Amino acid sequence: MSRMANSRPTSLSSHRLTRRHLLTAGLAGGFTLAAAGLAHASPYDPAGPAPDRLRAQDDPNFHPVKFRLPEPTGRKALGTTAIHLVDRSRPDPTMPSGQRELMISLWYPAGMFGSAPLAKYMPPRTSVAVDDAWTGEYGLALPSGSFDFAGTETHARVDVPAQPMRHPVVLFSPGFQYSRFVNTAQVEDLASRGYVVVTMDHSHEAPVEFPGGRFLPGAPESEPPGPDQVRAAVETRTADARFVLDQLERMAGGRSVDAEGKDLPKDLADGLDLRKAGMFGFGLGGYTTANTMLSDERISAGIDLDGTLQDDRAKGPLGEVAQSGLDRPLLLFGSDETQRTDPAKDNYDPSWASFWKAQRGGKINLALASTKQKAFTDYQFVFSQLFHDIYGEDPIITSVMKALVGSAKPARSVLAQREYTAAFFDQTLRRRPSLLLRGNSPKFPEVRFAR
Repeated sequence: MSRMANSRPTSLSSHRLTRRHLLTAGLAGGFTLAAAGLAHASPYDPAGPAPDRLRAQDDPNFHPVKFRLPEPTGRKALGTTAIHLVDRSRPDPTMPSGQRELMISLWYPAGMFGSAPLAKYMPPRTSVAVDDAWTGEYGLALPSGSFDFAGTETHARVDVPAQPMRHPVVLFSPGFQYSRFVNTAQVEDLASRGYVVVTMDHSHEAPVEFPGGRFLPGAPESEPPGPDQVRAAVETRTADARFVLDQLERMAGGRSVDAEGKDLPKDLADGLDLRKAGMFGFGLGGYTTANTMLSDERISAGIDLDGTLQDDRAKGPLGEVAQSGLDRPLLLFGSDETQRTDPAKDNYDPSWASFWKAQRGGKINLALASTKQKAFTDYQFVFSQLFHDIYGEDPIITSVMKALVGSAKPARSVLAQREYTAAFFDQTLRRRPSLLLRGNSPKFPEVRFAR
């Protein structure tokens, strides 16, 4: 399924190469073009040099790279807290509790705080697992430990008091087998604009670190899952999202929900305005968002970031939400390579076309030029920083970035996504109309209304 976050190309035709093939076409110093779940990847710029002539100008400077997250654009200081949840209605014999367990993070506008530390981008063992996925046998040809996510700082401080006022709440569901942390730049920006953003790990898919250091690996990476597996994953994720909404309601009511009895930061529970709840997701998380809205009217508006709404993009079947639509607004935000509207194109997605016809609530379909799917995650700037830190200004980086996330400038791509995401939730949850959502804007010529 090429539009799920970790789908893996399997054919040499049309430049859809597996990681193993990509590993043969890189730099002599050991760096090659490859990526976990690279969808529709071309191993090199067709207008550039042939793969066997791609060479680093200087010796690479291999070292653990800490990343610099883009500054949030809002005016609010940020706090974050992690919560361990146990769903006693769903058995899971692999968990110590015998029931399904989840980790979520709340990112929120903060009040006054003293010397509270900045949150790290990922917990240590999650960081190692994600680094292994990118640097292992089927990942980028980089030494283990190149991605120092555990040493990277966010802009949010840990467990600080919340700003004492009510804020809309937005849930986030990551891509298939992706950690809840890999869209932190988008999440932080929404929180800085006055939202409480709740990110979820879907246990048994992505690596999850629980309190006390207990670690649950993600599902082993293999061939893309079949339609039945995708449908099962979406249903499990939808149940996760609805359970998290239940727990947020309990939090807002003053009850403790953390499995270890951890208290919420001061004023956070009172700040959850669940009358104004939205949701967004990347890849399979976008499908999860739409499916959750179909199942649960508590979600008033949603955004699908480049996620198909059927169980296999090429073969179907269409998801129920693609056939029936919704009675509340959903924004479809696609990359340049996937969300095509022309049925004659190979990457045409009938699920978005079907949803568009069936949709009864508000609908917008945006396309972000010169991007691939992973441009809707933090990897768009993570890769750029990593490659420049290791390879300096080698011109090969342009071709590498184009293969992985597209040719859009990371700073512009991040800004465009932030502005349109915030504009949509401001309009649908806060009733603040936005000119950006009325048609193509000269401020962001790289974003177009696709329908």
